[in-house]
Amino acid sequence: MSLHTEFSVATQTAFAGLNEAARQADLNRSIADLPGGFAKKTVSGRAYWYYQVKNPDGQLRQSYVGPDDAATQALILRHADPLKKRSNQHLVRLARSALELGCAEIPAKHARVIGRLADTGLFSAGGILVGTHAFLAYQNIFGVRWNAGAATLDLDFAHAGRNVSLALPENLTLDTTAAMDSLEMGFIPHQAHTSFRKADEPDFDLDFLTSRGRAGDTPVLVKRLNLTLQPLRFMELSLQDPMRATLLARSGPMVVNLPRPERYALHKLLVYGERPQAQRTKSRKDVAQAAALIDYLLTHDTEEMGVMWIDVNSRGPGWRKRLQEGFDAMHALYPECDFPKRVHAATA
Repeated sequence: MSLHTEFSVATQTAFAGLNEAARQADLNRSIADLPGGFAKKTVSGRAYWYYQVKNPDGQLRQSYVGPDDAATQALILRHADPLKKRSNQHLVRLARSALELGCAEIPAKHARVIGRLADTGLFSAGGILVGTHAFLAYQNIFGVRWNAGAATLDLDFAHAGRNVSLALPENLTLDTTAAMDSLEMGFIPHQAHTSFRKADEPDFDLDFLTSRGRAGDTPVLVKRLNLTLQPLRFMELSLQDPMRATLLARSGPMVVNLPRPERYALHKLLVYGERPQAQRTKSRKDVAQAAALIDYLLTHDTEEMGVMWIDVNSRGPGWRKRLQEGFDAMHALYPECDFPKRVHAATA
């Protein structure tokens, strides 16, 4: 039994081309690509340019661009360049073509949320998209479609809670409440603003997470981002060494941060035993996602999977116990995959 189905060569090729174009556009992105306008100020007889962007809360924020010289003028011209607009439209067309060929798609309402948080700087500041949307994104990266574990209604984001990117403007803040309000989708803050819920869609939650430290379950406020995070046990595994990846929606591609797939898979096994009895449906989904990823990785990236398995087991008895519980549940759910033999071979 295979836990995935391979995409056609045409589908894999379409995503590869789009991913390269989207990643390159993301690397080249500058202040001139953001929605807003330039403002000129005279200070002590010299002219300087600032870029004005209206925040979701309605406040106007200015970022310093530079003196009124040739380099700054070139940046201003780029912002008005119709070629830039055509380039963005080209990316949208590439995304829609890839979706027509069978690439995995992010639902429109989820893409709106992810795109808004990307625009407000969450991923630039080290935020990571975790949960099932990461699992869905791996499909396009690997060129496969999962046969189980893909259903989702909520969105999970995580952040290490420190070491905010120094590349951000000094005056950047991220107001999650204002960002959610600006979507006008009916999200209501919950649990000390670590979560947002929709009254008309009780299963469509937004959760902001981090790793658990000495403070236990006490929410962690990242002042620089004005973002409150809920600590969870074992979350540090998914937060370490994230990767850049392209998500696809009909509105266009979005480049975000994701956990490494082998880390995501083992994290799902670790949290299986952490879920209360009332969340056994989610526990089964955790196991199904872990199984699909581990099945794929043990076939295509055996060494990396084996190294990560040994790493997790070396983190202490609590880690080993939870990993074994999740592994036993996975083997019981998919005995035909013979995970014990294959993991033993990968770690030998």
